[in-house]
Amino acid sequence: MEGSDRAVVSVESLVRPPLRTGPILIAYDGTPASQYALWEAGALLAGHTALVVTVWKPGLAFDLMELPTATLGLPPAQLDIRTALEIDRQLYESAQRMAEQGAAHAREAGFEVDGLVVAEEVEITIAETIIRVALENDSQAIVVGIEGHGRLGDVILGSTSREVLRRALCPVVVARMPPERKKR
Repeated sequence: MEGSDRAVVSVESLVRPPLRTGPILIAYDGTPASQYALWEAGALLAGHTALVVTVWKPGLAFDLMELPTATLGLPPAQLDIRTALEIDRQLYESAQRMAEQGAAHAREAGFEVDGLVVAEEVEITIAETIIRVALENDSQAIVVGIEGHGRLGDVILGSTSREVLRRALCPVVVARMPPERKKR
């Protein structure tokens, strides 16, 4: 290719990424998109160790109890502490079941897997939590699922997947569930 402006890059000049030795982190919230992503990741990465992560927000029940009146401009309703604590406990148990369900699916997909429920403050995004857990575990990659597609079939990332993709320091596998799968 005479006269070409293309630069020749030697293998030695490439920057090598750090060697990560931790598990593949699979973000799992029980949605069809997260289930689809888990199966797609299994097709690509079966045999690796994985960590299925479900995030829950302790104290969310207290915020939810005030939300309907706050949005209407009314004073907060009286909080029933026992009810809020019971809802919080049920939300945690639901997150536990979800992480166990995700881990079971990941085993079926060919991973050596652990499930993990991560409690995070309400004001911290799920994406921030996923990225933090990936860093703490030296994850080789993060797996997220998306459902979105625009009017012309363009992929639209949700806020969590967009933030993970933008900020993660390890590779991110984004699996988009085909529209025909959603109809089932």
